[in-house]
Amino acid sequence: MLRRTFLGLATAATVALGAFSPALAAGKTFYWISHGAPTDPVWTYFLAGAKQWETDTGNTVNTSFHSGDVPSHQEAVRAAIAAKADAIVTSSPDPGSLVKVVQEARDAGIPVININTPDPTVKFNAYVGMDLRKTGQAWAQYLVDNKLVKEGDFVWMPVEVPGATYGVQEEEGIAAVFEPLNITWEVTDTTLDQAEIITRMSDYLTANRGKVKAIIGLGDMVTGSVKRVFDQVGVKPGEIPAVGWGNSQDTTQEVMDGYVNAAMWQDPQATSYVGLSMAAMAAAGIPPGFDVYVGTLYEKDNAQLYHDIMGGK
Repeated sequence: MLRRTFLGLATAATVALGAFSPALAAGKTFYWISHGAPTDPVWTYFLAGAKQWETDTGNTVNTSFHSGDVPSHQEAVRAAIAAKADAIVTSSPDPGSLVKVVQEARDAGIPVININTPDPTVKFNAYVGMDLRKTGQAWAQYLVDNKLVKEGDFVWMPVEVPGATYGVQEEEGIAAVFEPLNITWEVTDTTLDQAEIITRMSDYLTANRGKVKAIIGLGDMVTGSVKRVFDQVGVKPGEIPAVGWGNSQDTTQEVMDGYVNAAMWQDPQATSYVGLSMAAMAAAGIPPGFDVYVGTLYEKDNAQLYHDIMGGK
């Protein structure tokens, strides 16, 4: 079992926040804004965490998805400001894209908690989620440490939204491990449509099967499509090592069946829950003086645990 906790403070902070957030935030209105797509499996878990927090605290949480549309995302933040939200919880669609609107919120006295995709160029009150560079490093180091790739190899990295914050930062972490070993890679666009993802991945693997020594799925939808792509192209489980995100039952099953070697659980429900708790704390006048980092890299031996969590068991 591989477990990577990027900040030991996370557990204590979660307990503390859970203990007092309902009292601090009763009757308040919060906006939860996602750059993701409502069809993306991982975002259903993030949304579930937000809805659970709303139920537990009795507050109102207005949620919205923007499918990578930066102007739409920016307008959602401005709508929250205009509605005099008590606080805003938001992901970051592209590096630097929320600098102005978050400053507008802060100027209006509205705290903004960043979740899922960090962006240090924006003046957020705090961040809850993955350290995406460390996530990329973890995937690359796993392949190297387990001798699944070696110097001079080529690694394929499919991603749903090229240029989006998550893929950019993950690639930076991967580069830190691969560049000294002269391991090369290519990031390819697969879109946010599941059927198109399978088609594009199958086409790419068919054309490049001879040189692809490993795969890193830079998004949940691509990692969750590995089995269907391998079966379509005729690749046996384990024939091409694969790692990546692991926030769907498609991926947990792939890990258990040997199609994916290791996958990253993002603690999505907890990320939304803690993010909203920190937003409530900030809205109550207690400024958060810390960030909370999450993440667990799992293999076949404990994939069932996360499979069951996502199945509601």
